[in-house]
Amino acid sequence: MDPSASLTPESFSFIALFLRAGWVVKGVMVGLGIASLASWAVILDKGVRFYRLNREADAFEEKLGAGRALEDVAQEAGERPTHALPRMLQAALKEWRDARTKGLTGESQTAFLVQRIDRVLDTIIARETSRVEDGLGTLAIVATASPFVGLFGTVWGIMHAFQAIALQKNTNLSVVAPAIAEALFATAIGLVAAIPAYIAYNKFSTDAGKYAGRLEGFADDLSTAIQRRLTERAG
Repeated sequence: MDPSASLTPESFSFIALFLRAGWVVKGVMVGLGIASLASWAVILDKGVRFYRLNREADAFEEKLGAGRALEDVAQEAGERPTHALPRMLQAALKEWRDARTKGLTGESQTAFLVQRIDRVLDTIIARETSRVEDGLGTLAIVATASPFVGLFGTVWGIMHAFQAIALQKNTNLSVVAPAIAEALFATAIGLVAAIPAYIAYNKFSTDAGKYAGRLEGFADDLSTAIQRRLTERAG
């Protein structure tokens, strides 16, 4: 009987290839599928998060740019704002109020206050940067490891295909093709998992860097505003 007689286009469908694959190749495919789902969960979460963070930052900076008093803007943000910018403003104003209550008697105390404010702002920036970068490690692992895991499945599948050829003593393409297709399918899944993760990792790494730069720029402007107040008060 001609082996090709039992082959149909459906024999090379994704489901058929998966079902015919050996347990090792199946394990590779399932693992890559889970990795792809995990990376897409991170991608969707990061996409929504960066959109919200930048939108809230735009709205907050617009309030400050309207010339409103810093205290009014900070009070309007509430006691526990979720965004980093109002938290930074509230923290700086708190240090300013504490220093004003105790009284500033010299330049050394003024300089110490500025250093303390910078330290508080740097701490908030570091925590926020770490928070927005959370999950990027998953994308990096999926992007770098998935092609090699898929290649392992392919090599394993091809090895078993050649074993089948040796046992059947038949090198007909209709005998070899299904087994080779199963093996190559593992590489295809690895690439499907890796490519979106690689693109998303680079994009969100850039977005995280821009967002951190935005926070640092706001911290510099806020520190300058506090120093101006101290200078006016001393004058």
